[in-house]
Amino acid sequence: MVLSEYITIDKETAGGVPVFKGTRVAIKTLFDYLEESSLDEFLNGFPSVSREQAEAVIELAAAKLLPESAA
Repeated sequence: MVLSEYITIDKETAGGVPVFKGTRVAIKTLFDYLEESSLDEFLNGFPSVSREQAEAVIELAAAKLLPESAA
């Protein structure tokens, strides 16, 4: 899984904040939602983001943040 398949960073889109590729939805928004509610609620609120994109970003974040022994 490659980060650039799911995330775009461009100063012309959302001021350079990482967003889901093909959208203006910030990646941070996903994690903000997950702190308070569910992935389904996030997807309902941001229909331009696919479940595949959201799940891939979560998996990529986990792979980067968690030691291999904990994964």
